[in-house]
Amino acid sequence: MNGRNRWGSDYAVRAALLFSLSLSVAASSFGATLAQEVEQHGDIDVGVVLDTDGESGRANATVRIHAPREVVWSLITDCADALELVPGLVSCDVLETAPDNSWQRIRQVLDYSWYVRKLTYQIRATYDKPVSVSIERVSGDLRTLNVFWNLKSDGDYTVAHYRVDLAPGFWVPQWLVRVALRRDLPKMLRALRTRAELLARR
Repeated sequence: MNGRNRWGSDYAVRAALLFSLSLSVAASSFGATLAQEVEQHGDIDVGVVLDTDGESGRANATVRIHAPREVVWSLITDCADALELVPGLVSCDVLETAPDNSWQRIRQVLDYSWYVRKLTYQIRATYDKPVSVSIERVSGDLRTLNVFWNLKSDGDYTVAHYRVDLAPGFWVPQWLVRVALRRDLPKMLRALRTRAELLARR
């Protein structure tokens, strides 16, 4: 089996997990200023909305990439670079693949920090090439996880939009929240953009 259609799942779930770190404690600590903090990334459009109970929420992120949609798609659906591009991802195993490659069931292990236990979970990733990747939690350490990637062509550019709805179901330290919001998510989106634009120039 080739690695195509796996990297997008790694990338999207990693981003979702980073947001889950914030959603689990943000309402009790600095929920009133959360949206303002995550919107201070000029080249990356990011927003977070928390439910009133602070135990679930939604996040959106958009990045504009100077590369064809097919190039971006090839990156978010390839597993070969996942372990290098996704900090903390230590395992990614495809457990089941549809005969037409339209979906996969994947088991992943994330070891983000010694402050947080390893997270093991299974997801079902559904693909609509080259438009979208949809991910749903099947089982594991996250209580709720629904992720959606959408790619739109805009001339020589691709607008990649990411959305997540989740309830993490576990507690993490506040400093990890700020790392996730201020650095890691924009860093991942920039990494996707940089790699896609490099491939497009070849």
